[in-house]
Amino acid sequence: MSILGVWDPDESFDYALVVGGFNGERYIEVMDWLATKAAKNFESTGQLTFIVQDNCTIHKSKAVQAAWLRWRAQGLFVLFLPPYCSELNPIEGQWHQLKTHELAGRMFEYEDQLSEAIVDGMIDRSLRGNYELDRLILNYP
Repeated sequence: MSILGVWDPDESFDYALVVGGFNGERYIEVMDWLATKAAKNFESTGQLTFIVQDNCTIHKSKAVQAAWLRWRAQGLFVLFLPPYCSELNPIEGQWHQLKTHELAGRMFEYEDQLSEAIVDGMIDRSLRGNYELDRLILNYP
């Protein structure tokens, strides 16, 4: 299972979950969803949305770079951490907490059981942290 998320501390956590890994197409689908949310936020508050990412290959592919202007027009700007500096990204601590407190020591026979545990863990963390949680449900081919 792979999870891609955007965390705004004490405010919100948006994420998507897939079996296997994220490819460029799925990543763009998630970012398009986030750009739509950014456009609504910009329209209602006048605030731009900035997402800080690591330098993963899919974050900078040619197809993704072609979408940057479209996302910027919607009020979503993508910034990048310096290479090999994932410790500067606070979302890494959130993933660690999810793995340590909601998933550690559990065994899952099927992918859907793991997926359900992740979703439940995300819900529990949002309730304890008192922040909004939103999940993009991706359609599998």
